[in-house]
Amino acid sequence: MAAMMRGCRVLERAPFLARTLSVSSARCAELPAKPPIQVFGIEGRYAHAMYSAAAKQNTLEKVESELSKVDELIRSNEKLAEYLANPTLDKYKKQSLLTDVLKSQKYSDLTVNLFGTLAENNRLRLANNVVSAFGKLMSAARGEVLCSVTTAKELDTSQMKELQAALKGFTQKNETLKLETKVDPTVIGGMIIEIGDKHIDMSMATKIKNITNALRASV
Repeated sequence: MAAMMRGCRVLERAPFLARTLSVSSARCAELPAKPPIQVFGIEGRYAHAMYSAAAKQNTLEKVESELSKVDELIRSNEKLAEYLANPTLDKYKKQSLLTDVLKSQKYSDLTVNLFGTLAENNRLRLANNVVSAFGKLMSAARGEVLCSVTTAKELDTSQMKELQAALKGFTQKNETLKLETKVDPTVIGGMIIEIGDKHIDMSMATKIKNITNALRASV
């Protein structure tokens, strides 16, 4: 655990932290030990470090669950979220607070050390992004294709079945579609689809914007 902490402190200078980790050599039987995809940015580096460490300890799914719970704890408490995200406040007090809370809840050393290191590096504002990046790695490891569909109003059962059938064309035989639907009245009509690295905007709002821009350009 100490090796992981030292590595994370210099994360911005270390392109691949996993090689500094000193943990058990046990391998997870169901999920790949090496992150299946590359997640970029600072949050991606933390997520890759956590994935490699958890894979070697055979605790990937446990860590995934813990990270989600801690993230929800922070996001559901507005005052706590503001306190932790404020870069002007003492980072070591934040670190101590988080460490004490997580240890009292019997979270694993990996999870405790991650949030403690985020605090020490003044990166707690990225906690949600790190958890999200780790979730992407886990979904990819399970062969899940993440898909987000935004519509102006909730889809009915028939529309949902038709949408799922259409989206399956983007997946391979060994992949599973993981669909999330969102409602945003500002899209007016149509839908916005984000699947894998693809962004497909078929919303009425965007069509109206494009038509408006075209009309203005022709004047």
